[in-house]
Amino acid sequence: MAVFKVDTSTAFVFVAVPPAPKVTNRQTGEVAIDRETGARMVTVGLTIADEGEANLYTVSVPETGISDGLTVGTPVALTGLKARDWENEFNGQKRHGISFRATAVTSLVPAAVQG
Repeated sequence: MAVFKVDTSTAFVFVAVPPAPKVTNRQTGEVAIDRETGARMVTVGLTIADEGEANLYTVSVPETGISDGLTVGTPVALTGLKARDWENEFNGQKRHGISFRATAVTSLVPAAVQG
């Protein structure tokens, strides 16, 4: 599958849904693990606004790449954001889409202001 770098250098990015564990099996509660680092994976909902449009994206990030204080409305910087197309078949139905992954999501609010 194709992987593309996503440039957010001109965008305003902020947290819409705080980080939560990325569950791979809802029945067992198994959390996804990053194959490269072995870190637990989390998802964070981000609103990315650029050129008069704003969209909500769910981005997967290794837990080690999440800075403290990511609450709803926190402006953030993204490191290494990539988009990957995917396709699978479940119960005879084909599904496809685009998944997003970043190396890090970092708060742009100074630590002294956060808390």
